[in-house]
Amino acid sequence: MSASTAPPQDEAPAQAETPAPAPETQDQPPAPEKRRGADTRALTQVLFGELKELEPGSPEHDRVRGALIEANLPLVRYAAARFRSRNEPMEDVVQVGTIGLINAIDRFDPDRGVQFPTFAMPTVVGEIKRYFRDNVRTVHVPRRLHELWVQVNSATEDLTTAFGRTPSTAEIAERLRITEEEVLSCIEAGRSYHATSLEAAQEGDGLPGLLDRLGYEDPALDGVEHRDLVRHLLVQLPEREQRILLLRYYSNLTQSQISAELGVSQMHVSRLLARSFQRLRSANRIDA
Repeated sequence: MSASTAPPQDEAPAQAETPAPAPETQDQPPAPEKRRGADTRALTQVLFGELKELEPGSPEHDRVRGALIEANLPLVRYAAARFRSRNEPMEDVVQVGTIGLINAIDRFDPDRGVQFPTFAMPTVVGEIKRYFRDNVRTVHVPRRLHELWVQVNSATEDLTTAFGRTPSTAEIAERLRITEEEVLSCIEAGRSYHATSLEAAQEGDGLPGLLDRLGYEDPALDGVEHRDLVRHLLVQLPEREQRILLLRYYSNLTQSQISAELGVSQMHVSRLLARSFQRLRSANRIDA
């Protein structure tokens, strides 16, 4: 009991009115975090008692259920903080964990005598782990490599704190008693959580995004091959037939215009074109 609340003792000496340090320390009020936790547990117990008496789907049931969710959101934030090293937006992780909290609230039976945080934590953590497993990874890696990556990440944080700098691959390997190749494989596996946008600018180098630096198939490449083949075949035709083909397909003249240009009939131009095509097909070794 503290000095402020201790009853006066007339028979005790004057110096006895001052309590010893040890009892005063023991009688100090609990830390704010512990007090808030106790208040939350008490409120949760009361709300579950009310929820049990209400009809599911009724407005009052939804109100009490919402109050339970709101009161236990710190539990979700605590669970989400364990995944801070995954570099996933914490708001998304908390949102996924809240889904697990809601599922735990809907399944919880207060009559079993189990504290709600004890019951809810595995459900919240399991929902978050399922989110990382099914939705976050761009490339799924072997389970052993994933578990080893968690150890590598934890060892990296510990060594960074101890050394005051980023540890080397050899130091991480020595800490975990694995090879450097396994450490590098784990680091590469960790990168599969996020796919880099092709349109995102490269950090630090001031260069454009990957999309601007990727090669592409030039449709004119096919034209180069075709033109070379046509050139090879045209030289095998008589000069007049070469000229007719050039006028028809390079100058885009009609057969009537070609006949007027060469002073021959349109029928003759048509026969020459047909004969030229026949010769080109027979000389084309590719089609043959």
